[in-house]
Amino acid sequence: MGDKVRGRKGNNPDRRLRSLMRAKCSEGSEISRTARVKRISGNIYEEARSVLKLFLENLIKDATTYTEHAKRKTVTAMDVVYSLKKAGRTIYGFGT
Repeated sequence: MGDKVRGRKGNNPDRRLRSLMRAKCSEGSEISRTARVKRISGNIYEEARSVLKLFLENLIKDATTYTEHAKRKTVTAMDVVYSLKKAGRTIYGFGT
């Protein structure tokens, strides 16, 4: 009768990964805590922001280039998909 252990919340790597994916991207310290990082340098936040800003600037520039070439004023999801593909980060599930 006592052989089965139900509802045990031990160190489950899948649960940790799900909670990591659920964490907000804007909260760098929350993500690092969820990933069980003990200490993190204060400089890493500024570095992460600068890398993210550079990536988004390039992505937006490419997406607007696709939009202007198509003679449209609205950036579509496919423009972003093509920009990501150009950057080497293919994403699936948006359009054809």
